[in-house]
Amino acid sequence: MRTRILTVAALGAALLAAPVAAVASDAPGQQKDGHYSFAVIGDLPYGSDQVAKLPAWVDQINATPGLAFTVHVGDIKSGSSTCTNEYFDMVKTQFDRFTMPLIYTPGDNEWTDCHRTNNGTYNPLERLATLRSTFFAQPGRTLGAEPIKVDSQAAAGFPENVSLRRQGVDIATLHVVGSNNGLLPWPELGFTAPTAEQVREEQARADNALAQVRAAFDSARRRHDRAVALFLQADMFDPTYDVTWADNSAFQPLVAELVKQASSFDGEVYLFNGDSHVYNADRPLAAGSRWLSFYGVEGSADNLTRVTVDGSSNNKDFLKVTVTRPGADHVLSWERVPYTS
Repeated sequence: MRTRILTVAALGAALLAAPVAAVASDAPGQQKDGHYSFAVIGDLPYGSDQVAKLPAWVDQINATPGLAFTVHVGDIKSGSSTCTNEYFDMVKTQFDRFTMPLIYTPGDNEWTDCHRTNNGTYNPLERLATLRSTFFAQPGRTLGAEPIKVDSQAAAGFPENVSLRRQGVDIATLHVVGSNNGLLPWPELGFTAPTAEQVREEQARADNALAQVRAAFDSARRRHDRAVALFLQADMFDPTYDVTWADNSAFQPLVAELVKQASSFDGEVYLFNGDSHVYNADRPLAAGSRWLSFYGVEGSADNLTRVTVDGSSNNKDFLKVTVTRPGADHVLSWERVPYTS
């Protein structure tokens, strides 16, 4: 868990982002037959209070009409709690209570940060292997009480990277996490710099995430689809904290690929993430954005909208996303649905 430093600039960015969400939410045609909706959650459950509330939250999402599936964008625990097998099993049990398919992409709290003393001083790569064996034991199938088949990168060793296509929208998860995509050192294990094994793991995972992005856009172009929707944990555009690794960011290749692919795609692009815990909707790769120069990326992607879901102590709602009928102002609209418990 990173230390967050709220600034006036960050608040201003959130206010500027509001019209983006409002336009999408006001798109016409939302109540007509033929569209579908899905839920997006992340950064939960954090702490014993949220663990206790999780069954009720699952029940509420299950009871929400019209949801085709749910996506959890990572961090199934706080950054200061233990990474035990028992905890993983508990969350998996709740995930399987979803009456709809549940798609989960891991966050940093459940494996890369497990080297911390208050996490149990685990080897993060061992925790990653356990995470995969617990949540992705059946590659090519989602979680949930009624799982569905999905395309998966299991053959490459990344069963968590899945994709599917529904009604002209290409959907894909990317295992890209905070903590500089898992490259921050593990001092509790005696390392002050990334280990060779750590670097190899990150490089392979990053390369497969890039391949997943290219595949999603290739599919969308080939079928003349309306939109691409990508889901990952890391907030690569979080203005509320000081990025100390900006000169050597592991996110740079992904940001560059997003600009390349989105700018050459005629449809809309959506990027959903957690990590920074505060709802936000903006266009971080539009022309003139400071993030382009921050990452040293040429070009821009005005058609990419990023949405951050509420989480952590701010986890008071889930995001209901609706795929609109053709002819609407935007392909996706969304609303924050407050939890009732």
